[in-house]
Amino acid sequence: MKTIDKSIKIQELGELAKKGFGDLVKAVVDVKSKSMVIDVEMHADAEAELLRNGSKQDDLWGINLYPELYPDSGWIEFNSMINLRPSQGNRTRGVEDAHLREAIVQIVNELVIK
Repeated sequence: MKTIDKSIKIQELGELAKKGFGDLVKAVVDVKSKSMVIDVEMHADAEAELLRNGSKQDDLWGINLYPELYPDSGWIEFNSMINLRPSQGNRTRGVEDAHLREAIVQIVNELVIK
């Protein structure tokens, strides 16, 4: 588990993927603090870490990163059980709000560098 609040190189992300799931790295993005926790077995683990460090539940969204697809648009996948939030109007494992998805993409693209 690693907290990213400055930057991480795509090469390092690729190495984490190979050591873990093979092609992907699970991550949870805090849209308020513009940080993320990566390299976890379950999104809930990253979510718990962020909550312990002061993040608010409403600001946390689970994603999967596919380093080999970087920088194509498909390298970020919105699919996590922690995203199921009917109280916030999100009724799927994705992120239904287009503006929120774009904010997450922007944060991830700022944190992951060549």
